[in-house]
Amino acid sequence: MDTPQGDNTGENLPEPPQLRFLRLLVTVLTGVMIAGIISILGLIWHRYSNARAPLPEVITLPSGAHATAYTQGADWYAVVTEANQILIFDRATGDLRQTLQIETRP
Repeated sequence: MDTPQGDNTGENLPEPPQLRFLRLLVTVLTGVMIAGIISILGLIWHRYSNARAPLPEVITLPSGAHATAYTQGADWYAVVTEANQILIFDRATGDLRQTLQIETRP
């Protein structure tokens, strides 16, 4: 049986140069996008894995105060005591900025 001439003619034709260039361009751009996404994710991971706020070396509490919790901001840190007080300290000097008394509910 003879095959129609239109079916086999496309198999033996060389690839046009524009199509070869387009295929190479798409492959290179895909590689660049994958490398870019990996780089961005790596930078985000590096930034947030090393972003730790420095803790003060020593915190001097008023006499008789015992700490139960600690938190910090950009230029301050706070200690919650057993006596339901929040002691806010200056990060640069370590001086006590403010004392807040927490009212307990009956």
